[in-house]
Amino acid sequence: MTQAEFDKAAEEVKNLKTQPSDQELLDLYGHFKQVTVGDVNTERPGMFDLKGKAKWDAWNKLKGMSKEDAIKVYIAKVNELKEKYGMQ
Repeated sequence: MTQAEFDKAAEEVKNLKTQPSDQELLDLYGHFKQVTVGDVNTERPGMFDLKGKAKWDAWNKLKGMSKEDAIKVYIAKVNELKEKYGMQ
């Protein structure tokens, strides 16, 4: 899988007919951040930022995953969501 394929998948996911579930979105977010930034590099958000904590946790659980592996998983997840929800 290449960076170009990742970029294409990142655009395609924006055109799903139905918005994915919160958990699906968190999985995508975590893998996207692992590809684009690498291991989590910020402090966990405070206790009142529930959305921020969920996103941080989704990213942090991928700590140590290589960029190449994160790209593969991200593209596979996008393809799965395209099959499940269809494209606009």
